[in-house]
Amino acid sequence: QVQLVESGGGLVQPGGSLRLSCAASGSIASISAMGWYRQAPGNQRELVATISRSGNTNYADSVKGRFTISRDNAKNTVYLQMNSLNPEDTAVYYCNLAARFWGQGTQVTVSS
Repeated sequence: QVQLVESGGGLVQPGGSLRLSCAASGSIASISAMGWYRQAPGNQRELVATISRSGNTNYADSVKGRFTISRDNAKNTVYLQMNSLNPEDTAVYYCNLAARFWGQGTQVTVSS
């Protein structure tokens, strides 16, 4: 059974940083691509970044140069380092595994 546990969200001022973590369990966790998506109120869920088992990454244009996705395969954990945050980054951030499984979401709020 696959389980994703997210942590690291919160309230931050514009220009600040946050680091999200997502720990995955289950037989496919170590061999699958992982990623982060986000959903703001009234908007559809959108891709933020993905990372393959071998470390190849993909980013939404809106976060390129500000966000960095990484993973620790030994811990089946994926991270999202978010720098230079702005109010438009406010959303619930969801961890994804193998394009199939979702975490419960963690709120990120960027506000002064």
